[in-house]
Amino acid sequence: MAHTHFIGIDPTAGRRPMDFAVLDVDLRPASAKGGLDEVLNAIASAGRAGAVVAVDAPQSVNSGLMASDEYRATLVPPPAPGRWKHYKVCEYQLKRRGIGLYNTPAAAVEAPAWMQAGFGLYAALHQAGFVPYLPGSDAPRQVLEVHPHACFTVMLGRLPLPKLTLEGRLQRQLVLYRTGVDVKNPMDTLEELTAAHLLAGHLPLPGLLDHDALDALAAAYTAFLAATEPARVTLVGDPAEGQIVLPVGEGELKEMYTR
Repeated sequence: MAHTHFIGIDPTAGRRPMDFAVLDVDLRPASAKGGLDEVLNAIASAGRAGAVVAVDAPQSVNSGLMASDEYRATLVPPPAPGRWKHYKVCEYQLKRRGIGLYNTPAAAVEAPAWMQAGFGLYAALHQAGFVPYLPGSDAPRQVLEVHPHACFTVMLGRLPLPKLTLEGRLQRQLVLYRTGVDVKNPMDTLEELTAAHLLAGHLPLPGLLDHDALDALAAAYTAFLAATEPARVTLVGDPAEGQIVLPVGEGELKEMYTR
């Protein structure tokens, strides 16, 4: 196998560390937090024999394709007049399906700090020899863009519960567990939710991951599928502007997702 490790990264800005997860070919995870240097060191260590990295951030600024009436006319379905002009094509293709996400500005200086951190991460990865993901490519180092909320949505077939809630975390971890990712079965965690614990205001949740770690794992799992079973992923967007990779085959991608 050309790739032995699959890495998901959730970029952040400021002093807050990035969450990142590394999966091996048997879907055994190693999760950690750290700054850019720690993330790049982990990638360098894991990727000596080949790695695919998935980043939860836009890989480029908005190139203005959606502002072109001529280009919009080529899309199926075509956007409603006047709408979506400030979105990238990949963002439009998710938003029109009910999957909420940011819109990327046309200039990096106008982007929020976390997005700028993502641009810096892509630049560092390209400098380290990572090339944009291409299905079926045997390039040893590849990088792709993901959006964990969209990942969980397409894996569930519906919009997930809010990720900041306990039930949202349980739901996301259960999705990953059922794909074969070696995480604790979150249903076992429910055994700890006793009446005594609730009355005491103490809720032990052994093995239940926080939402940032779950996002990083969803990104890593998408990288795994993209590298090992490219027929089970779908790329949305225009390659010239940047595509988002989803962990679902093209024939399984729904036109609309609801809760």
